[in-house]
This record gives sequence, C-alpha cells and structure tokens, in this order.
Amino acid sequence: MSAWTVSNELSREDADTAYRWIGTESYWAKGLPRPLFDKSLANSLCFALRDGGEALRGFARVITDKATFAYLGDVFICPSVRGQGAGKALMQAIMDHSDLQCLRRWMLVTRDAHGLYAQFGFEPPANPERMMVRVDPDLYARLNAQDMAS
Repeated sequence: MSAWTVSNELSREDADTAYRWIGTESYWAKGLPRPLFDKSLANSLCFALRDGGEALRGFARVITDKATFAYLGDVFICPSVRGQGAGKALMQAIMDHSDLQCLRRWMLVTRDAHGLYAQFGFEPPANPERMMVRVDPDLYARLNAQDMAS
C-alpha cells in the first residue's frame, strides 16, 4: 500500500488532471465545460490525493458552509490505484478536515460506491420522500453548443 498524502492545494496541472477525470471520464459530469469546472473549484474545499510522488491520484471537493452542511462531490480515484486504499485515505482526510467538524448533515450522490461511503457513516436517507432535486441534464450540452457557436 502506498503512503497516501492529501492536501487542499491544487496546482494548475492538478486542476487539468481533475478536469480530465471529471469532465471526460466520470459518469456524472461528462461534457462539463471547463469554465464551470474552474468556478466549482474556486467555490469548494478541494482535496488532492497523492501517493508519495507529485502526481495526482485522487480528487474530491466539498461544497459547504463549514458550520451545518456539506455536500461531497466529484470524488474520483485514478483507475491505476483503485483497490489500493486510495478512496479510504481520501475519505478519511475529508472527514478529518478541521473545517468540516460538527456538521449536522452531509450529503452525496453515488451510483456505485455505497460500500466505501458506508464506512464513513453515510447511509440512505431515512425519509427520501422529503428530499427534492432540480436537475437540468442537458445544461452542459447547451453550454458547449453556445461556446462552439461563439
């Protein structure tokens, strides 16, 4: 197992790598325009996972008021290190972050990593009928079309 390190510092190269992962390889944000991704980084608490070297091996961001609520999003582990404890190390660093203590509610959405998140206390909502979402699944395609027309 690698000696994982996690920081809140992202270099421009790290941001490029994270964008490639999120905007082109993820199932949840494929087609995300780069300006929106950069804005999301600027307005989130970002986490960069490394394996002792300088290369980025994992990424996540937390959208939070740092007092009552946090949404965990864009969690991505480089395929070459999956199954080596990278996801657990990243999640542990997120949960241990000093700005994220004493939050009453955390949320996330996942298609396939329920087992990982359950290890950190996440569970399905007790009353899903109370939750509501507003989703615009075609937004990125429309924005990218506008950029191409410009």
